[in-house]
Amino acid sequence: MEWPVTNGIIEKNFGWNDGGQPVLGIVYRTEEPISAAEQGELLFEGGGSASRMPSPLGTWTAIDHGGGIIGVYSRMRSTPEPAESERERSIINIVERSTIIGEPGTTGWSGSRGLYFSLYDRREKRWINPVMIISPLPDTRAPTILSVKLRNQEGRLFELANGSVIPQGRYSILVDASQVIRDRPPLAPFRINCSVNGVETGRLNFETYSARDGTLLVYRNGLVPVREIYSMYPSYELGTAVFTRGQVTMEVITQDAANNLRSQLLRFTAE
Repeated sequence: MEWPVTNGIIEKNFGWNDGGQPVLGIVYRTEEPISAAEQGELLFEGGGSASRMPSPLGTWTAIDHGGGIIGVYSRMRSTPEPAESERERSIINIVERSTIIGEPGTTGWSGSRGLYFSLYDRREKRWINPVMIISPLPDTRAPTILSVKLRNQEGRLFELANGSVIPQGRYSILVDASQVIRDRPPLAPFRINCSVNGVETGRLNFETYSARDGTLLVYRNGLVPVREIYSMYPSYELGTAVFTRGQVTMEVITQDAANNLRSQLLRFTAE
């Protein structure tokens, strides 16, 4: 596959903590036409203000790219609703790779002119991070770890630094990390790992989000509801750990899609 936009600015990417909810694709700010990422069968085009199906996607197009992968191109510029005969013909259209399928717009839940591009695996019923299929943008800058915090069972937050002292007890581990490409908006990393005293405590992968029984799930040492990961905006919750009296060594490692790594080692005391 190819990216549907070549010169746009990525405002939000797959896995980004968007006010407590995950982004399930790539949000572009762009003025250039939108092209098909791969050849496929046109399944739907329409929506927007003229549609009988109002949607946060706005005006959108769905293309079956094969192998069960559906490309959803949304928030595009509104177009007139096609006549019934035109709609029937369009359903069987085959779209070639790089074919222009629309213009960037402001329809749906969008704050700027652009595109919201996502990939859905209808066989596995999951959203796929596009960088699993399309080569990520060239980048040599490692992600940034902005903060590491602990939240106790009473909801009190402790921001960790070397030399911090915390009470003994069970805590949730919260990491605020982002990826910065040149001077563009910060993006979500691809993976975040956390270990305590050399033992892995949390592993969060932004590869896919599964939908089961109306619940959206993400992989963190197994599939868990996204609300457990995204509730503490803008941080990600990596899991829980029990700290008893003594010295603690915690390591947090973030990785982006280009395999750049950033590690932070924290030594603190539980008493």
